[in-house]
Amino acid sequence: MKNTEHRSRKKFWAGISPWFIIGAVVILVPIFIMMALENISKQEDYTTQLLIEKGEALIRSFEAGARTGIGMRWSSFQLQKLLIETAEQEGVDHIILTDTDGTVIADSDPSMIGERYGVDLELVRISGLKKAEWRQVPNLEGADTFEVYRRFAPTETFAQEFFRMLSSEHRSSESGTTGAGIQSSGLVIFVGMDMGPIDALRKQDREHTIWMSVIFVLIGISGIISLILAQSYRSAKISLSRIKAFSDSLVENMPIGLIAINDRDEIISLNQTAESVFGYSVRDISGKKAGDILPEPCKTLLETLKTEKKVIEQEIECPVKDGRIVPLEVIATVLEEGTGDFLGYVILFRDITEILHLKKEMERSRRLASLGSLAAGVAHEIRNPLSSIKGFATFFKERYHNNPEDRKTAEIMVQEVERLNRVISQLLEFARPMDMNRRWNSIQEIIRHTLKMIEGEAGEKKISLRADIPTEPGNIFIDADKITQVMLNLYLNAISAMERGGTLGVALSLPDDRMVQIDVSDTGAGIDEENLLRIFDPYFTTKPSGTGLGLAIVYRIIESHGGEIRVESERGKGTKVTVLLPVGPATTVSNQT
Repeated sequence: MKNTEHRSRKKFWAGISPWFIIGAVVILVPIFIMMALENISKQEDYTTQLLIEKGEALIRSFEAGARTGIGMRWSSFQLQKLLIETAEQEGVDHIILTDTDGTVIADSDPSMIGERYGVDLELVRISGLKKAEWRQVPNLEGADTFEVYRRFAPTETFAQEFFRMLSSEHRSSESGTTGAGIQSSGLVIFVGMDMGPIDALRKQDREHTIWMSVIFVLIGISGIISLILAQSYRSAKISLSRIKAFSDSLVENMPIGLIAINDRDEIISLNQTAESVFGYSVRDISGKKAGDILPEPCKTLLETLKTEKKVIEQEIECPVKDGRIVPLEVIATVLEEGTGDFLGYVILFRDITEILHLKKEMERSRRLASLGSLAAGVAHEIRNPLSSIKGFATFFKERYHNNPEDRKTAEIMVQEVERLNRVISQLLEFARPMDMNRRWNSIQEIIRHTLKMIEGEAGEKKISLRADIPTEPGNIFIDADKITQVMLNLYLNAISAMERGGTLGVALSLPDDRMVQIDVSDTGAGIDEENLLRIFDPYFTTKPSGTGLGLAIVYRIIESHGGEIRVESERGKGTKVTVLLPVGPATTVSNQT
């Protein structure tokens, strides 16, 4: 009976027309190509929007600085210097300021001042636009430049003030070239950004999309080809061996994680990427139940597949073997034969930690640009009245020196004005571009010196200091004053967290030949989990008398050095702050003096 059924099935497979199979392939390939092209188009639109937002943020930042400069009667040289410093940010090719005739008024390349730029655009129309426009400028020497442009008008009277200043400097110039030919009808600002990193990201996304499409096409085609090979056992054996060799090599070496599960819920395959993410090897889990091995989010995904039996695409946070939580972009689907017979499941995933980190950095950059505008407004609106208030308070203090009560009131006014002025100074220090003076300095000496500075305060609170400072790596390329400020800020935060005493530890290590690692730990109260993601945000503080700018400035200093700062904390058990700094200005730098 069984032999009869087997022969009947062989006759059934052999009787299927090859044209039916070819038709199925012809339908599948265009569908997956359309899906791939649509996904690539969405990614390109998203990266274009990111570049536009970055360009607008740079324009607003320069407008804020220019508004402050005009209020402080800056010269055109100072405004040109401000423009050059703004253009020194990573990924910025140029910043150009022209009038409506295309004459360059200010340029990140000073040699271009007085030249013509943007004459192929409708500059008169653009000088009236509030919303930025963009274009892609070819670059023969490298990646193209993404250029964002719109009118430049920090204030309603800025253009008149700016042209009056240029005209005045022109009359006093012996050469007679400054400001020549400039039209005062309006200004246009161009911000050019390097598309190299964005093109690399687009290429990576395109490769990912193509790989995913190729995999699904191959899976579908492999199933269809299996029907053709059923017509001839001998040819099927040879063809299947070739396909297996190709598919195994493709799946094993592709940069996307893959887990295959059969119809008995047993894991039958996972590639190298899946092994590195989950921490399991094929020998450890092959043949075991998926429910006993896979993390909870993956098991939930499988349960959904069993009920809905469709392609599921989503982002999940997945705990892995070493205890980490890894964000994954997952695509899962049911595997079936051409006749609808159930084969199992396949899960494809990609680690998107770096992509999420990039999104967070872009969001932080937008927030910092907004804060720069706020800082300029605060300085203009508050600092000048503060001087007048302090002057009057000092006057009343001297006038009523014979009246102790009035004199004390005047002294309190002076103290409060000075305190408010310090807060504004901190805000401006955070908002303005970071001025770095990097030299070869001994990181060991900086750590020892800063620990010496807080010995007294630590002793008063019965806090012991523990330092692990090896002789390596010697000198590194840093701004000593800025790193001293970072270390003191971290020490003082740790001391304030240990009201009943404890231990403050500092450890210096060299994880590789390019980076230095400094760990500052305490045994204090720790930080709540919901606050960990906000501690570097400006004005976020849990201290009654804190300004919330200390750690924000620390983050900017480390970022300006090309480093990284991380925080680990558990409520009631203490906090550890890890600072990573590059050894030198290049990728690998030997010890120097």
